[in-house]
Amino acid sequence: MSPTPIPTAASTAAVDAAITSRRSVRAFLPTPVPRETIEAILQVAARAPSGTNIQPWQVHVLTGASLARLSQAILAAHDDPAERAAHTEEYAYYPLEWRSPYIERRRKVGWDLYSLLGIGKADKQRMHAQHGRNYAFFDAPVGLIFTIDRVLQQGSWLDYGMFLQNVMVAARARGLHTCPQAAFTQYHRIIAAELALSPEQMLVCGMSLGHADPAAIENTLITEREPVAGFTTFHD
Repeated sequence: MSPTPIPTAASTAAVDAAITSRRSVRAFLPTPVPRETIEAILQVAARAPSGTNIQPWQVHVLTGASLARLSQAILAAHDDPAERAAHTEEYAYYPLEWRSPYIERRRKVGWDLYSLLGIGKADKQRMHAQHGRNYAFFDAPVGLIFTIDRVLQQGSWLDYGMFLQNVMVAARARGLHTCPQAAFTQYHRIIAAELALSPEQMLVCGMSLGHADPAAIENTLITEREPVAGFTTFHD
């Protein structure tokens, strides 16, 4: 193995730029992403750490007809109230009880997005349609579905988060954008059927990958972050 390269100002700036320019993009161009680029992103992401190197991630890459079929199957359920009610998340992504400051942050990002799109608080139909955009992968040419073996525990889910972050940062290093999507978890049974997942595989989340549409107003949303002083305690 080659020695670890010595960081330079340029390399540090490049890494920082890839991280800080990452955001959840909700409108993509149809521009294809070459398979070699997707493979390169996943190869880099696979350097994420995992406890005793068990590497818990499994990735399903959807393009073309396979992506369209999955989107259509989920949207058919999403747009049918009775069918939608029959689908529930397999695990709790969000807290069962919302408390401050988390509830305020959640509400703010939601209304910031809807305000950009001109969707009012009482416009349930347009809210539903916007939420449904998740299942079309926001028109991205690449959809990623991530699964994990059910035998694995909480530590492996922590490892998985580092892998997902690597995917998003590696994508930014190649001029691409992403949107990680927990919205897919509600329709895990449809996804399992469409992708012929084994019973041992559990859905973690989905992700859109592609070139951001610079003309889309929703892509101007930049979410706020707490300053370091707001979440850090130094013990000297």
